[in-house]
Amino acid sequence: MSNEIQKSDRGRTTYEVAGQSVTLSYQIVRDFLTKGNGDVTDQDIVQFISICKYNQFNPFLNEAYLVKYGNAPAQMIVSKEGLIKRADACEEYQGMRGGVIIQRGDEVLELEGSFYLRSDILVGGWAEVWREDRKFPFISKVNLDEYDTKKSTWNQIKSTMIVKVAKVQALREAFPAQLGAMYTAEEVIEKEDTKAKVEKKKQAEANREVIDIDAEIYEEESPKEEPKAEAPKEEPREPKGMFDQENGPKKPSWMK
Repeated sequence: MSNEIQKSDRGRTTYEVAGQSVTLSYQIVRDFLTKGNGDVTDQDIVQFISICKYNQFNPFLNEAYLVKYGNAPAQMIVSKEGLIKRADACEEYQGMRGGVIIQRGDEVLELEGSFYLRSDILVGGWAEVWREDRKFPFISKVNLDEYDTKKSTWNQIKSTMIVKVAKVQALREAFPAQLGAMYTAEEVIEKEDTKAKVEKKKQAEANREVIDIDAEIYEEESPKEEPKAEAPKEEPREPKGMFDQENGPKKPSWMK
């Protein structure tokens, strides 16, 4: 019992976020705050807990979690709200605006917000982040085709999703020291999922090829049956003493 308690308390850290107490440990992160099919290391968890504590993230509100696929490095995922909260804590942050990039006839227009006409063609998103200590804003423009997975939320609110990606990228460019290594699910998880599917398909193809090769080797190594030699046919023989080489057939004694 004591061993189980010690195991659950390993790396135990408690800090406050907006007046609420947040407690994390190695076991809590592994059991509740990790996604993917890989096993995170203690080093991954220590780094995750340290970043959450420093940036005042509450992982239980889905502001941050770990993703690990196979042997790929673990990736910390942060929500857009978590990034905005971190940027808002910086005195230099002066606000943000963003919208969609659409094609209307022969024109390419940048509209603020996520609204566009049914006759428009959505092609991307854009965002601007302003800092008090910078003369020009940080601008991000992203292509829809690079992020649209054509499933799940992307099919339902495509314009909202692409604007979200543009805003997150602009925030990272504006605050590299605070947000430089943080990515949202829209930027990482779908790509990792695609990679996992490709690897799985490659493995399936490799297994299929091995089976074929083994079959060919078996056929080559299997001993081939040689045709059986036919038994020589015996010529009919005359009874002994019934044939004379010079005078021909001998007559039986009773015929003499």
